[in-house]
Amino acid sequence: MKQEVTVQLAGGKSITFETGRIAKQASGAVYTTSGDNAVLATAVASADPKEGIDFFPLTVEYREFTYAGGRIPGGFIKREGRPSEKEILTSRQIDRPIRPLFPETFRNETQVVAFVYSADKENDPDVLGINGASCALTLSDIPFQGPIGAVRIGIVNDEFIVNPTYTERLSSTLNIMVAGTKAGITMIESGAKEIGEDRVVDAIEFAHEQIKKIVAGIEELAAKAGKTKRTVAVVEKDEAYAKELEAKIGESLKDALNTKKYPKFESYAKVKEVKDSVKKDLPADDKDAAKKLNAYFEGMREKIFRDQVLDERIRPDHRQFDEIRAISIELGVLPRVHGSAIFTRGETQALVSATLGTSDDAQRMESYEGEQKRAFMLHYNFPPFSVGEVGRMTGVGRREIGHGALAWRAIEAVLPEESPYVLRVVSDILESNGSSSMATVCGASLSLMQAGIKLKGAVAGVAMGLVMEGDKYAILTDIAGAEDHYGDMDFKVAGTRNGITALQMDIKIMGITPQIMREALAQAKAGRLHILDKMEAAIAAPSEETSKYAPRIHTLQIPTDKIRDLIGPGGKVIKGIVEATGVKIDVEDSGKVNIASSDPDNLAKAIQMVSDITAVPEVGKTYLGKVVRLAEFGAFVEIFQGTDGLLHVSEIAEHRVKEVKDELREGDQILVKVLAIEGNRIKLSRKAVLKEQRAKLGLPETQEGGAAPARPQHENTVVVEGGDDFDDDDDFEDGEDEGEETESTGEEPAATDGSKPAGDRQRRRRRRPGRRPGGNGGGNAGAAS
Repeated sequence: MKQEVTVQLAGGKSITFETGRIAKQASGAVYTTSGDNAVLATAVASADPKEGIDFFPLTVEYREFTYAGGRIPGGFIKREGRPSEKEILTSRQIDRPIRPLFPETFRNETQVVAFVYSADKENDPDVLGINGASCALTLSDIPFQGPIGAVRIGIVNDEFIVNPTYTERLSSTLNIMVAGTKAGITMIESGAKEIGEDRVVDAIEFAHEQIKKIVAGIEELAAKAGKTKRTVAVVEKDEAYAKELEAKIGESLKDALNTKKYPKFESYAKVKEVKDSVKKDLPADDKDAAKKLNAYFEGMREKIFRDQVLDERIRPDHRQFDEIRAISIELGVLPRVHGSAIFTRGETQALVSATLGTSDDAQRMESYEGEQKRAFMLHYNFPPFSVGEVGRMTGVGRREIGHGALAWRAIEAVLPEESPYVLRVVSDILESNGSSSMATVCGASLSLMQAGIKLKGAVAGVAMGLVMEGDKYAILTDIAGAEDHYGDMDFKVAGTRNGITALQMDIKIMGITPQIMREALAQAKAGRLHILDKMEAAIAAPSEETSKYAPRIHTLQIPTDKIRDLIGPGGKVIKGIVEATGVKIDVEDSGKVNIASSDPDNLAKAIQMVSDITAVPEVGKTYLGKVVRLAEFGAFVEIFQGTDGLLHVSEIAEHRVKEVKDELREGDQILVKVLAIEGNRIKLSRKAVLKEQRAKLGLPETQEGGAAPARPQHENTVVVEGGDDFDDDDDFEDGEDEGEETESTGEEPAATDGSKPAGDRQRRRRRRPGRRPGGNGGGNAGAAS
């Protein structure tokens, strides 16, 4: 029978849980909705425990179908393939808060599945996946010790917002996902824009109030439609066996676990010797005895660790609780890589490289929202040799994707807002003994700065731990492997000197108070500042020059109506530039053009070609132009490709020019200044440029309209006064200078090419009515030689 409950959250948001209508054969199934978002979450567990394992076999799958957003997948296959990074990260966010809430001895295979069936493209459905999974487990017969609730909190205009929309998240200074029970927080995943520690705790407290409402709603639905839980056999502890084992090997095991005295692998060897000293006395065919020894031996290791930390106040390597292991930094270790660094902290080491690319290198991602591009990528690799093991290398695991995403959030917050580069950072973990993800953050910041990327600030990260029993607790800075494994909290904090940029927390116990969180964040800040001091000693600011092997990207802004000129028909023009120079060119709809090349000469050549094609003349600016055509009234000068201007005869020189061809020839390159732009017509002046040059040289001023410099003239030159004796059908081009004298020459020798002698052609000028012949002070220009 259908049952449903609606939970009202702050800000008018609500979540509805429905069961009993669909997927009724699952152990638990919940249809969770909020607005137009709908997620089906199911939980199923096998009937019998899985034999031969000592862990809880839980798997979580979260899927976002493209049809949920009204889209058909791209590509040839046209159906969803392997899970995306977003789906894997959300699966982890469902897994992490629920995994500690199963009985320790529960070994039945359990699978939680969450499918997004409808998505409104305004609200992220991942939060519904977490809440739906919790509700499905609570309604099922699976022995889940929840429920949990989850909310995302943003800060917009200094106010907390529950489950902000995608638009609100763009302006939010905080994006934090918080999950927990009504008793306390179990998981935190956050990105932030250099936010303060106290504000983060305030957001967590606000989130917990909303979580309590969700938990109450799930419990209400469970009261109506929940199933009876399975019983799980409780294994009674053999106290006598534990005491006997401790008396026999307790002291030797405590000595073997001293990692200050013994390095990591030597300690491992010592621990194995201690265990083998007991194991040799067991019957060879008694598997139960060996299994019991393994369980109690592991329990003793954990007890020694916790007693030392809480009672003796010492850590396995005898560091102070707030002490960070020794740090070393090497920069530029890979000669052909654009930026690289080796960051070593204790027995954890990361080789991190930064690669600069162009917009063609951006990552394309497809989801129900459509295709998106990512200009910054951070990839984390954890090969088995980093922990001295042999393992299969079949692809990227979920843990690697999760660690890379945490480091990505930490660095993304400080990237320059305007950068033409696409960036890829790769972290290869070479050694690991705790907090390799935070070593990745430090190495990523160092390699990007060494590559010349202008980060807003250096970013460092540190992993914190907590050991707590009753009222006793200890907060540990820079935890190593054993402290992570046996502790009660793994708390990773990354940020700059100004604040936090990324946060991840997994808590195995209830009862973590806000005060403990504030102490942990304050201690983490001190550790972060210590690491930043070490990093800034190695590189205080981003490099001024990029690697000679990195692409240089020059950005031009062109008028949008010039985009088609640059691209050309069928891309002919832009392809020609690329073929001629070997550069990469990216043109945006806004007119922004990025030109990239690692060869400075080719880059300069391409910039000039693009500038010539897309240039727009400016009044008062001087250009080097090419004379492309002569006319009686002046010359047409190409100031850049495809753009001509008129150089009128009166603007060719400071003296009076009788014929254009006396001064210019087609193909001449001359300097001209733009006098005016009227629509598509450009008026040019060479005379203005000559005046400026003469003034700079300090030469005397030439009389306006005066005689041209003396040159040989034919002796039968005559002056024709007036100008009214021309045929009525004489044509005149626009822009002729009216009112000048009309001049005619006598016979000249025939041209050598057989054409009509130049002297037979009359150069004519109309006189403006009322003007004297030779007006404008040019009487001497028509004098006979």
